[in-house]
Amino acid sequence: MSEGERLTELAKRRGFYFPAAGAYGGAAGFWTYGPQGAALKSNVEDAWRDRFVLREGHQEISAPDVMPEPVFEASGHLDGFDDMIIECGECGATHRADHVVEDNTDIEEAESLPNEEVMDLIAEYDIECPSCGASLAGEPVDNFNLMFETNIGPGSSSPGYLRPETAQGIFVEFPQLSEYARNQLPFGVAQIGKAYRNEISPRKSLVRVREFTQAELEHFVDPEEDEPPLSEVEDVTLPLYSGESQQADDGGVREMTVGDAVAEEVITSDWVAYYLGIAKGWYERIGIDMDRFRFRQHLPGELAHYASDCWDAEAEIDGDWIEITGFAYRGDYDLQKHAEHSGEDFTVFKQYDEPVTVERPTVDPEMSYLGPEFGGDAQAVADALEALAERDPSAFESEDVTVKIDGDEVTVPVEQTNFSVEEVTENGEHVRPHVVEPSFGVGRLIYTVLAHAYTEDEVDGEARTYLDLPAEQAPTTVGVFPLMDKDGMDDYAREIAEALRSAGHAVTYDDSGAIGRRYRRQDEIGTPYCVTVDYESLEEDTVTLRERDSTEQKRVSIDGLAETVDALTDGDRTFDDL
Repeated sequence: MSEGERLTELAKRRGFYFPAAGAYGGAAGFWTYGPQGAALKSNVEDAWRDRFVLREGHQEISAPDVMPEPVFEASGHLDGFDDMIIECGECGATHRADHVVEDNTDIEEAESLPNEEVMDLIAEYDIECPSCGASLAGEPVDNFNLMFETNIGPGSSSPGYLRPETAQGIFVEFPQLSEYARNQLPFGVAQIGKAYRNEISPRKSLVRVREFTQAELEHFVDPEEDEPPLSEVEDVTLPLYSGESQQADDGGVREMTVGDAVAEEVITSDWVAYYLGIAKGWYERIGIDMDRFRFRQHLPGELAHYASDCWDAEAEIDGDWIEITGFAYRGDYDLQKHAEHSGEDFTVFKQYDEPVTVERPTVDPEMSYLGPEFGGDAQAVADALEALAERDPSAFESEDVTVKIDGDEVTVPVEQTNFSVEEVTENGEHVRPHVVEPSFGVGRLIYTVLAHAYTEDEVDGEARTYLDLPAEQAPTTVGVFPLMDKDGMDDYAREIAEALRSAGHAVTYDDSGAIGRRYRRQDEIGTPYCVTVDYESLEEDTVTLRERDSTEQKRVSIDGLAETVDALTDGDRTFDDL
């Protein structure tokens, strides 16, 4: 049984996650989080919120899951949010073309290759359909848009889409959000919420799904002035798998400090480097095994349309590396596109300390000339002349000036543009921020945390399975058991359970079966501590406190039990200190 299969079996049996709508045959790519999984998910999200929102001083919002079509026209998702699809000519099954290449060759990142090259690889390796075994050679590799479409209101006059990422819900609200930030850069806006992608081939349980949760941060910065506090993370060592290493015959992961990676330009964005630095400590905090972890740089062919540089945090499971977070420098792409499509102002006005006198090139085209000469394109010509004057004033030094309109060049006499350079006094300037984006896949984080926590050992000659989860992430903090359900032990145990709940701990009460079985049940869901009430408890007001990993037990006083558990879970005390 593979690591993933073993984990999925445990997840279903113990209530972490399972396929949704099983009574109706289910639907691939949709999963329900059970009681343990929902608690673990909440704990991971709370830890993320603590580190990337509260401690960084950012805002948090919650935007709609459904947004109108113009949002995604502006963002580019309607035209470019595609995966490669191939259809079997024999059975009609559809598959991710890049995935069938990766599954049948040593190629790791087929997604970065052109469709034609993927088609050639399928023919070269004579790759067969995973469903029926027929050859896929010669079948076309096409693009498939992943957006889920819907209608807003009755009829079909107002098309909308389920958001494929939470980011657009932040970008489209930038004019309002910048006011809440008092128009002061830098500032960050975070969001935890659902996203939807109509995946061609959902697989590997929580790894590739059609509905998932993202935790995303959009950090808006002035590209000319704002710098991250690199000194806070410059000594953090990162396992970096750069694009250069991926393309080298003997390339591999290189351990580098953040400071060295920036100095040697292995990481080209200081802001991305900063977030890699703080993220590494956070991954360790939630229980990801650093021996099975790396940061991989995107190759040029797989960079998203908005990104100038991007690194993925990847974790190893079953011998495969899965992306759990993307760290992208998105530039001003998103804000510029929304400004162009909406006509709204997506900038921040930066006030100067003192007024500044500058030379400003201007044009005031003669519309009496442009109208007869260019007809319906006259205004477009005037706008193009204005943009050119701002961008390249030297273009007006000749008798004629040339601009492009819909790909065609048109020439205008300079005298008809009324070009001039004037001295103006300015109190500030409008700045369109650049965006740094750490985007976390919560489901993949949960899958990784569980996979890396899964442990098998032997206790008293008996095989045991337990989840080595950090106490902060464990769905249940304490299991409380009466040794036997009689003589008042059950009542006493319930009182203790209620007192621990009142103190803020996640507690489960269990009086079913032998005490050893109850311990094993808690071990399998990662509960770090168990409390057992016995006859001695009734006489001396003490209980047996058991630690999950070592299975060691100690007698502790009921008085102050909640404080003892607090100290253990916070790391202020160790079990050996008791």
